[in-house]
Amino acid sequence: MRLSEFIVQQVDRIVDEWEQFAKTITPAAESMDRAALRDHSKSILLAAARDMSKPQTASEQLAKARGEGPEKTPSLDEAGASHGELRHTVGFDLVQMTSEFRHLRACVIRLWVNSLESPDMSYFQDMIRFNEAIDEALAESTAAYAEQVNRSRDIFLAILGHDLRAPLQAVSMSTEMLMRKTTLEGDALMCANHIKRGTRHMAMMVSDLLELVRSRLGKSLPIEPAPMDLAEAAHEAIARACAGQPECAPTLDIQGDTRGVWDPRRLDQMLQNLIGNALQHGSSKREVTLTLMGDTDSVRLTVHNDGIPIPADAIATIFDPLVRSADEELGEPTTSLGLGLFIVKEVVNAHQGTIEVSSNETEGTMFTVVLPRNAL
Repeated sequence: MRLSEFIVQQVDRIVDEWEQFAKTITPAAESMDRAALRDHSKSILLAAARDMSKPQTASEQLAKARGEGPEKTPSLDEAGASHGELRHTVGFDLVQMTSEFRHLRACVIRLWVNSLESPDMSYFQDMIRFNEAIDEALAESTAAYAEQVNRSRDIFLAILGHDLRAPLQAVSMSTEMLMRKTTLEGDALMCANHIKRGTRHMAMMVSDLLELVRSRLGKSLPIEPAPMDLAEAAHEAIARACAGQPECAPTLDIQGDTRGVWDPRRLDQMLQNLIGNALQHGSSKREVTLTLMGDTDSVRLTVHNDGIPIPADAIATIFDPLVRSADEELGEPTTSLGLGLFIVKEVVNAHQGTIEVSSNETEGTMFTVVLPRNAL
């Protein structure tokens, strides 16, 4: 019996096996009924059988293998696309959805071979093993591709969410101070309350976003270098970091020429995160010191704070994503999710610079960044 005929004849039996396999894909399958588990499987099988029954030339076969042939069975494309959309809706990931097709192909060939009367079944067994191997390789390749897509997406969302917190906090604190120190009435009071509620809502959304991207991160940051002065950027970063915090008074010491060709937006990210880290972990918000020193070919930035030193075993992973200190894990919730120093490292690497950290009880904690004057 030809395979296309066998599929039509045994389609219900094949779909039953599809359903049994789909049940094992948890947790998504746990809440699915029989119809959802079977989904478009019968349509896919019958459309495939119709496609196999049509005559095909050698050139058409080669074109189809390359993905260049015309759509001969629109119903197969439609059923496959609908199945993919519904599996996404119910929570299957790409690898799980692909595994269904791997199992389907192996199931069809196995049942077909078992139904045949042949003096030598080894050739068919070889075909089963070959198809299983190819499909497994396809699943692995798809998983690797999907992982890279997810990593690129997550690093963008993580940095976006993390960096939104600083300006949101500045707006919120400024609004609170304005409402405390100024008598607002009528439309002015209404607008201030709108701002207050809006920033609170946005802060919750950012928190949700950061929770969403607690996953693998990576990839280098793109930069757009332009002439700038790191000293001016440091003054602005300090002002924003201390907005609404009267006790915040970092010291900035500038020595030599601090101009270079860097990405202003990325360096602002770096400064904001280094200053924020020092303010959060330092013993005093008035004892944070930034030093800028211009050398012949580079500019050196140091950010120093006193306080509890970083444990020696934590130094090696301090720039890793989603790494938090022990006091953050055990203490009250903070704005840190372990992304700030990761972002700093990414910015420095994108500018072909270096970053080091030293920390002990007597000298405190110091981050040292060296940036070549020209990042082009």
